[in-house]
Amino acid sequence: MPVSALSPEALADQLISRARRLATAAMAAGHAVRVGVDGCVPADGTALADLVARRLTADGVATARVRQADFQLPRAQRLEHGARDSDVLWDGWYDDGALRREVLDPLGPGAASTRHPMQWLPTLRDPATDRSTREAPRDCPPGAVLVVDGRFLLRWELADGFDMVAHLQTSAAAQARRLADDDERARAVPSWQRYLDGTDPASRADLVVRFDHPDRPALLG
Repeated sequence: MPVSALSPEALADQLISRARRLATAAMAAGHAVRVGVDGCVPADGTALADLVARRLTADGVATARVRQADFQLPRAQRLEHGARDSDVLWDGWYDDGALRREVLDPLGPGAASTRHPMQWLPTLRDPATDRSTREAPRDCPPGAVLVVDGRFLLRWELADGFDMVAHLQTSAAAQARRLADDDERARAVPSWQRYLDGTDPASRADLVVRFDHPDRPALLG
């Protein structure tokens, strides 16, 4: 498979170029473009998604930015079986239902039939305080670009809620090196392998990026 080495800025430009092409049709159809950045290491996806969103905004494109980490389930539910349980990271860590209901579905095709058409919720739960953020929904114009970063974005519960997804490939060694702490490593490395084995996200993504070294990403294909 051909590999193209890029700077982070050039990678962001790749995503932006594709998103802007989709935005032209989305504006005419009356919905937004929903872009996902799918990665095991939260800092990787957050940095790339932030860069894409900043550049889109600087170019005058209406942009909505959401972090899956702000749509987590309550801490008591997440940690019911201990901080190192990889099964709960896969099955019971993120509130994918709320992310779809409050963000992805209202901005996608057919949004007029949803409960809150063309409105999106920036956050649901503060990951530090474990309390509802009580943010009000925000309006979104047709042709805007929504940028979401998170884990497991190409599993069946979420995949069809995106119009374009970049999948960041990282080796288990890179994950262990860059994940925040021992508990997160114990949860994330096996659950990400489960995701790879059961979902094959690389075959479903619009862009696949080798991301063992975030300062030197490489576009595959």
